Amino acid sequence: MFFCTKKKKTVPLSRRLLDIKGKLTKSLYSAQTYDFDDLSCEERTIVGHIKQTTGLLNVNNVSRTKAYLDFYRQYPEIHWAFLGHAVSRNGGWNMTDLKGDLLSRLMNEKKQEEFFEFLERGNWLIFQDAYPQFLLYGESIRRKRGLFHLLPHFGISKFMEVIWEDFWYRRDSYILAMAQVVNEQSYLEARMIQNPFYMEKVLHTLEFVLQDLLSFNQILFPSLKKGRKTVLTGMTIHQFGSLHERIILGRRLYHLLFSDRQRHQDILIWCMIQPHSGSRKDYWPQIFNDVNEGLPGPLQIRRLRNCRLIRNSPRLYSPRLEYAWPNMKHRPAEPGDWFDDCSVVRYLIENDEPVDGKITGDYCETLQNLELAALAKKTVFI
Repeated sequence: MFFCTKKKKTVPLSRRLLDIKGKLTKSLYSAQTYDFDDLSCEERTIVGHIKQTTGLLNVNNVSRTKAYLDFYRQYPEIHWAFLGHAVSRNGGWNMTDLKGDLLSRLMNEKKQEEFFEFLERGNWLIFQDAYPQFLLYGESIRRKRGLFHLLPHFGISKFMEVIWEDFWYRRDSYILAMAQVVNEQSYLEARMIQNPFYMEKVLHTLEFVLQDLLSFNQILFPSLKKGRKTVLTGMTIHQFGSLHERIILGRRLYHLLFSDRQRHQDILIWCMIQPHSGSRKDYWPQIFNDVNEGLPGPLQIRRLRNCRLIRNSPRLYSPRLEYAWPNMKHRPAEPGDWFDDCSVVRYLIENDEPVDGKITGDYCETLQNLELAALAKKTVFI
């Protein structure tokens, strides 16, 4: 028996996006070369300064996360800077979880190091690609002329050169933000997700535990409500290995941060008053502490019930990043431009799908599952 399924209606590209697609097509087949020696003295100085500044700030997750927020506060029209900041906070929390009270009891040191290297490399790669774009935009503002022809000298995709040129004249923050989501996730795809080392050591393992156990699959956006109570919104990652799903997640996270003005302000205010340390104490000091209050060795008793500490229980240890991991020296980013198909412009079609951001229940369940696994001395990795 055969069943007919209704074909999903394809949304046509707007005139604006058709124009962008035409420019992307032209760029894709352009044979233009980029020689540093052909730059003027002024342009060489700009490129050198941006590379130096990016390197100084790309030290660890804490320095990157702060840099994103500082830039967004100066240039609030660059929405991805705030999205990058909020997601980077989660990256830091995931890094310190590896040395915290629960995951450290379920993973041996070798596996902890492999997961940390994966998270840190991805965080480093995105910053060294995204932040030069921000600094070049800042230089363009100061000099009152677009400097985006310099982007290839930072190894940045042709895709983003077209997008930045469009933004310079049309100031569409949504299209720029969505293009940056597409760019950064596509940039990571070959370098991280399809990398044989990470596929073997991390992703094949990660796919098993993401769904039910570890907290790597939840992105949390804390916000400050009346009464100074911290409230969590966010989303859960599904199919982490799928480029398409990661881009769609990025779009939904963007809507969580920007579709509701009051929610945006609540999250932004929290981020401004709470410096990022890497410890989950940043948002839930009633449950987490960056000082270890518990006893060494196996977890003996249950501490959590309904996302609250049982009376007289020590808080869960969640260290600051500086005490959990040393700064990592990175090899240079792998060369190459991911952009080879103009159909990615369809990701830039504005989408107003509703997102409620309810995450507290799922996150509490994750914590309780982790604690139960630790209490059972369940060896997830050996």
